[in-house]
Amino acid sequence: MAQESAQQVLDERDQRLVAALQCDGRLTAERAGEVLGISPRTVHRCWAALIADGICRVIALPARPDSVGALFLRIRVLGGRLDALTAALAARPDIPFIDVSTSGDEILAISWTRVGTRDHLVFRDLPATRAVASVAADTVLHVFAEASDWRHAVLGDTERAALTPVRQPGAAAAGPVDDIDRDILAALEDDARAPAAAVAARTGHPDSTVRRRIARLSRSGRLLTHVVVDPRRLGLLIDANVMMRVAPDRLDGVGRALAAHPAVHGAFATTGASNLRVAVWLRDLEDLYRFNTRDLGALGVDGTETVLVGQAVKRPGKTPAAWTV
Repeated sequence: MAQESAQQVLDERDQRLVAALQCDGRLTAERAGEVLGISPRTVHRCWAALIADGICRVIALPARPDSVGALFLRIRVLGGRLDALTAALAARPDIPFIDVSTSGDEILAISWTRVGTRDHLVFRDLPATRAVASVAADTVLHVFAEASDWRHAVLGDTERAALTPVRQPGAAAAGPVDDIDRDILAALEDDARAPAAAVAARTGHPDSTVRRRIARLSRSGRLLTHVVVDPRRLGLLIDANVMMRVAPDRLDGVGRALAAHPAVHGAFATTGASNLRVAVWLRDLEDLYRFNTRDLGALGVDGTETVLVGQAVKRPGKTPAAWTV
């Protein structure tokens, strides 16, 4: 797709249809049309065009064991070595997120790690790399919100509630998934909207079994879908990471409040000089200024550091280097 078309903002109808898929990645055109007041035929046609053009994708997120923790990495890079280092990091399956700052000399990444272990990437591999000037690694202590929790703020609360599946109470205690469930979830990773018949053909399990299992996995919350979309197509041109310092007795309250903020697509309590980090998508720099001064100021944040993202190199389901400013 040409750079010019990649920058075009979707119209209101298409943005609302993208937001509907965020509520339920396997939402039917009939249900979306009923709630949003659009004909199912139009919904189906628009979704098909958005997906075919690569504007959005719906993926299934793989389960992450409770024993796996995460590190926030800030890597200062020497001149001329950025592309090689980001490519090497992007090839690693234990690094799901990589951003490059607008200054072009800093990589911000998330690395999966085993809690309580000495991470070889941080303590051995990166420091030994000639391209690296310095590495800072902070441990995620608590997740308030992840990227899959973010909802584009173009739907009303009633619409969003009507489109969001009702999860079964006690789903976490429903027992482990079996091999059939794992086969189905793996088949849905690249296309969470794949019809049951296509999943059955890919996995070799009976169509009726696949339909029943997909419904059960959805009800239990084990089938977690995520809409991959370039935020600029939604009119959100500013991508930034904000690191802040919050008094311990206010950390949980501030973190929860920011997790509910419409601009925040990630909020985490961490170790390190800053103990709360958020990732935000905003319309422009004025919005970022208001977020820092008004929204964070009202929450009593003690101090902030903001890093603008110039390139989102790796995020779940995104083609590497596709979102470059």
